[in-house]
Amino acid sequence: MPEKSQDWTRDDWVRLADRMLAAAGRHASPSHAHITFPGPVGGYGRAVDGLEGYARSFLLAGFRIAGERGAGLDELAGFYARGLIAGTDPAHPERWVRLDEHPQAKVEAAAIALILDLTRPWIWDRLDPRAQERVIGYLAPAVGDDTYPRINWVWFRLVVQTFLRSVGGPWSGPEMVADLATHDTFRRADGWLADGPARAYDHYTGWVLHLFPVLWSRMSGAADLATSRRARDVADLDRFLADALALIGGDGSPLLQGRSLTYRFAAAAPFWAGVLAGVPAHSPGALRHAADRIVRHFADRGAPDRDGLLPIGWHGGWPRLGQSYSGPGSPFWASNGMLGLSLPADHPVWAAEPEPLPIENGDFARVIRAPGWLVSGTRSDGIVRVVNHGTDHAVEGAAAADSPLYARIGYSTATAPILDESGWTDPIDQSVVLVDAGGRRTHRAGMRTLTVEPGIAGSTAYAHWVKGDPDQPDHGGGREGVAEPAGQITVHSLVRKQWELRLARVDEPAPAARSLRIGGWAVTNGLHSHLVPVLGEGTQGRDTHEAGPLGGPVEVPWLEYPVTPGAWVAALIALSADAEPPRCRASLGEDEGHGWEVAAEWPDGVTTRTPLK
Repeated sequence: MPEKSQDWTRDDWVRLADRMLAAAGRHASPSHAHITFPGPVGGYGRAVDGLEGYARSFLLAGFRIAGERGAGLDELAGFYARGLIAGTDPAHPERWVRLDEHPQAKVEAAAIALILDLTRPWIWDRLDPRAQERVIGYLAPAVGDDTYPRINWVWFRLVVQTFLRSVGGPWSGPEMVADLATHDTFRRADGWLADGPARAYDHYTGWVLHLFPVLWSRMSGAADLATSRRARDVADLDRFLADALALIGGDGSPLLQGRSLTYRFAAAAPFWAGVLAGVPAHSPGALRHAADRIVRHFADRGAPDRDGLLPIGWHGGWPRLGQSYSGPGSPFWASNGMLGLSLPADHPVWAAEPEPLPIENGDFARVIRAPGWLVSGTRSDGIVRVVNHGTDHAVEGAAAADSPLYARIGYSTATAPILDESGWTDPIDQSVVLVDAGGRRTHRAGMRTLTVEPGIAGSTAYAHWVKGDPDQPDHGGGREGVAEPAGQITVHSLVRKQWELRLARVDEPAPAARSLRIGGWAVTNGLHSHLVPVLGEGTQGRDTHEAGPLGGPVEVPWLEYPVTPGAWVAALIALSADAEPPRCRASLGEDEGHGWEVAAEWPDGVTTRTPLK
């Protein structure tokens, strides 16, 4: 792993923020109410695009203004105040889409309310009373609106009502209590939060579900409701951060998993939230260093670009990374990853000694129970790998198609899942599927987790072919459609360092199931995806796909086996810069009390014996 450079100073963060804000200013409408970044019209139209560009860049502007206590930033505050005045004026030709006209306005209204509270002395308090009344009128439809989805969106209604409460506007105590109660239903093991009732574990856990409770608790209208909750919220955040730190690659890359990946360095937000909340188990230096590594990962690779813009994509532009709700202003949610700028220059975090990430300290293995992940980091190449037996953006027993962003068996900080059309219709990378005579491949959404413990994880799924509608809105989850049963597939993953020994078995196969196929890592940019037969005679193959968010072409190796009910097959899977395939031996025997036991001799010579529960 390359030796890391010195962490940024606060001045470095300021320079990046000001470059992004200057870019936003260049794309503002005459009144500043709309900031419409270059790019195709978003899925919700240009009016939403302009509001989104304003609101999400306002987050960054607000952090800058608050961090300087307004000093020297009158022009920036005035720029956004003029946009606020015009956008909330129903008679203005550049007025904003209202909350009761389009659902996306509810998200952007929360960002605006949050920053109006954070910058109260420098923007809100300087508005004349008529302008203040128009802002209240614009936000007021949040009260009594029961159409907010019961996912992370509950925070958008709660933040808006909290601000309204603090400025004499309408608000509903029962609705605020209900939104907090809904948030509590998202709590899972070890500080993790699911984005709703499904097994939806992704970066939203950090950049909304942990971030917003911290920011909301500091708002002027939240004190009485937040006091009794703060200890639990901080404890959950503290525990979550232990896992989140382990999910950062040696090059600073976040895990490429989950929807809205175009938000990029918003993944740094929960670390700054930990600083604001004063979590006890993680030092400010460790949290700042994590945020630094993530933001610089993108800044060093062209995001933002030379013009200070963040197109839809990962490093550079790659439009397919967006979802139906993504517009040209959407990527500025990345502003949340720069929350640290709201902390003034004299805050102790800026002088704290940086502490290394887990991957910078050495090889590690970690179990993350809530999403059903085994995590393995190898210091030599800086890659963090995740083996997934619990996340699919579905509920157990569902029969939807897989989302490549959630339901693959493996994710990493150095690879991206296949995201072309085949990635949604016919899984191949990081998968175990049944294949019919026409080449259709099955999906595993709705799987049941069998075990997740040190060194081994497993799941079983009633695999199904799905005929889904390609025109349905893409919100990141798998497509709904007509499902056809294919058989039961049980998979166990034994993990050591960069290697996974994957065992698979088929039971009750449908007559149409002609073969069993195991897919490896999807790789590009000099990495090698190794897939070595260990148990069973598999036929080797390799697919090539067009460029993904990390470049291309992208290659995926696979092994294909005949369908033999009740028989185990196994393959060694490795993601490595080493072109030489690793070698592994394994045997499977019956073990009284457990059913089966796997004896494995790993490529590094270590021998393990592992029961399959």
